[in-house]
Amino acid sequence: MENLDVVVLRTLSAWRAAGKRALLATVVRTWGSSPRPIGSIMALCEDGSVVGSVSGGCIEDDLIYRFTQAYSSKEPGHQIPNGPPGFVKYGITADEAHRFGLPCGGTLELLLEYDPDAASLVELIAALEAGRLMRRTVQLKDGAVTLADAPSPEDLRVDESSLANTFGPEFRMLLIGAGQLTEYLATMALFSGFAVTVCDPREEYRGAWSVPGAKVVSDMPDDVVIAFKPDARTCVIALTHDPKLDDLALLEAMKTNAFYVGAIGSRRNNAARHERMKEHFELTDADLKRLHGPIGIYIGSKTPPEIAVSIMAEVLAVKNGVTLPRDMEVAQAKNLRAVVENDPGVLVCGTR
Repeated sequence: MENLDVVVLRTLSAWRAAGKRALLATVVRTWGSSPRPIGSIMALCEDGSVVGSVSGGCIEDDLIYRFTQAYSSKEPGHQIPNGPPGFVKYGITADEAHRFGLPCGGTLELLLEYDPDAASLVELIAALEAGRLMRRTVQLKDGAVTLADAPSPEDLRVDESSLANTFGPEFRMLLIGAGQLTEYLATMALFSGFAVTVCDPREEYRGAWSVPGAKVVSDMPDDVVIAFKPDARTCVIALTHDPKLDDLALLEAMKTNAFYVGAIGSRRNNAARHERMKEHFELTDADLKRLHGPIGIYIGSKTPPEIAVSIMAEVLAVKNGVTLPRDMEVAQAKNLRAVVENDPGVLVCGTR
């Protein structure tokens, strides 16, 4: 599955290219709890088709009703929306928050752009498909749009004259090894919006690969990491259990700005990997802090799909800037469990 923003923009572009009336809604401010973060977008076509999301569904339903009624002229008082962008708030009162399914005390403000320029959308989509990070700035007085390359991801900015939102490029996941666990993890990453590449020089593993949408390459993993040029929107995960394949790839990945570098393995295997890297490649304990392992969060997983859930959860937490409690780390949790089994009187997570 593609990045959701790209899907929204591409669909909106197709509607506008076909001459259909449409709007683009962007979450610009939230107060209290909100179902979608600032910068989230959705597009709405004159026929009621919608892509993307700005809430749990109730606000989308209200927008669909209001604007399809206006486009069809079925109900007096509903004017066809046009002109410069406009702001709309939902959940200002407790009654409205309840009506629109917002959490207690939640308020959401949207910017609605009416009939966005088709040519500008085409240009933006082409840049995103080329892997560029783009800043889209909308002038509030007339809806004019300017596009520019962004040096780094930025939070949405809005003031009295303009709104600037940053899009792309996709988050990427590079997986070393094409085994069964990789199939589950690749599938989860794809529906989470990652572009997935799988590297495995072993033909017997590549031949059984069965996940559409993931690119498969056969070069040596360390060469693939170098060519991949991991950046701050990239994660690299080694899953082969073979030091000849995993270690050199991990070494190259740790030299980059990848937001997550990790490897599968037990606590013993992880310790052995650290010792190899310190002995043969002169890495320090400080260098190895970048390397996640044993990867995943502790959920008692045993099967490949459960392990994939565990890994994907940790990757998303790191991506989203969430610091997980230490007792959710696999090594820490298993160490605590061993202590409890030897001394049942020890408290773990508030239970005996």
